[in-house]
Amino acid sequence: MAASLQSHSVGATMVLTISNPEHRNALGPDIYTAGIEAFNAADSNPEVRSIVLTGEGAHFCAGGQLQRLKDNRQKPPEFQARGMDEGLHSWIEAIHACSKPVIAAVEGACAGAGFSVALACDMVVAADNAVFVMAYSNVGLSPDGGGSWALARQLPRATVMQLLMLGERMSSPRLHALGLVNEVTAPTASVNAALALAERLNARAPNVLASLKELVNDAPNQALHAQLSAERDHFVRNLHHANGGEGIGAFLEKREPRYR
Repeated sequence: MAASLQSHSVGATMVLTISNPEHRNALGPDIYTAGIEAFNAADSNPEVRSIVLTGEGAHFCAGGQLQRLKDNRQKPPEFQARGMDEGLHSWIEAIHACSKPVIAAVEGACAGAGFSVALACDMVVAADNAVFVMAYSNVGLSPDGGGSWALARQLPRATVMQLLMLGERMSSPRLHALGLVNEVTAPTASVNAALALAERLNARAPNVLASLKELVNDAPNQALHAQLSAERDHFVRNLHHANGGEGIGAFLEKREPRYR
């Protein structure tokens, strides 16, 4: 059965499922292409308020396919470089650029590029038996998919080096304690927990969530003055948005807001 990215909706949440269960949902060009298309489509669809990304069956994603990488060693280096830029890395950038909140729902193995994909999401919900591993150094490789970039911004340096240099596995409870995982669930319960979290996000103003994602993504590379200017611009824009009037009015009238 060919690897694919399955899509369905639960209310205002788009659920994307990496489907390659025979190979623990290993990634490949078809999934990258479908992922880029899905996130771009979700970004422009006002009926989609949030996205949950998960894997079919017992695992989230085992990363890249080593046999394909082995075959690529027989081709010019430019072939691999172009494939990374047009495939996995373009998908990672699409996840970051998407204005909608993205939640990874992780079961079982979350390895290599699969771990990088989870790190690209805005929040992570993981089963208590999920295992996260940056296994690149175990096979003589270095990270891709922005894994080193995301880890260096979210974890202490010594922990990042332990993950990358030793290729050690870490459990979801350990990463929850370190702040990388938002919620730990019982096995098989991560998707339902992610959908519940998405429903809470869906009740909030989508323009505000888009502003928050942009501000947080840009903050590490901004000087304080530039970040203050960006916050000002977003604040004024959201104040004069219809949802700003609805939110303030609902608070003053002591009722639940109805954002669009």
